[in-house]
Amino acid sequence: MLHPSVIVNSVAVIIGSSIGLLIGKTLTDRIRNMIFQAVGLTTLGVGIQMLLETDSFVVVLLSLVVGAALGEWWNIEHRVSLLTKLVGQSESTNFTKGFVAAVTLFLVGPITVVGSIRAGLANDGSLIYVKSVLDMISSVVLSSLYGLGVMLSAAAVFIVQGSLVLFASNLQFLTDSTYLNDFTGVGGAIVVALGIRLLNIKELKAANFLPALILVPLFDLVFSLFGG
Repeated sequence: MLHPSVIVNSVAVIIGSSIGLLIGKTLTDRIRNMIFQAVGLTTLGVGIQMLLETDSFVVVLLSLVVGAALGEWWNIEHRVSLLTKLVGQSESTNFTKGFVAAVTLFLVGPITVVGSIRAGLANDGSLIYVKSVLDMISSVVLSSLYGLGVMLSAAAVFIVQGSLVLFASNLQFLTDSTYLNDFTGVGGAIVVALGIRLLNIKELKAANFLPALILVPLFDLVFSLFGG
């Protein structure tokens, strides 16, 4: 069954985009920058809160180290960036640029993955609800720049997140609280990296850490077998 948080997230993007279209160019660059700084600060706070939910910081560390090495080897950040540029440049219209920018911001990240997994496994949509507010605010800024293309991304949010939630609901063997907490902790660390990047503190390659999320159950299994 589709979790209501997915619908809320899609509607939030539509509402934010509508506001952005109404405001239009009256939203100055200075205000846009301040809004994104607010989003960055909130993202950082959400990441720290998620990180503190972990049951084992050792599992978090090992997952991040090995995951980052794999991500760097596969060059995930560069490939995602290259793909978005290619799609964005295939059409020079603001509509396409807005759609690509919105989809990248709303879907390519740890909050999407962790939030969807938690909603599917534990019926916990709290993280997606937080993401909905962040996406709504971001869509105000993006749609004021690019127009209707940002609003169309609501459909992509619904399809992708809905699919992830439905997929996760079938992974009942991962419902153990230890796994969920460590999974959230690793996701939180990546969200912190994303927040640091949004605040222009340091250009961390957040996407390269994403393989760490797959490694969490493996390290938890090893630790449980050896009584860690």
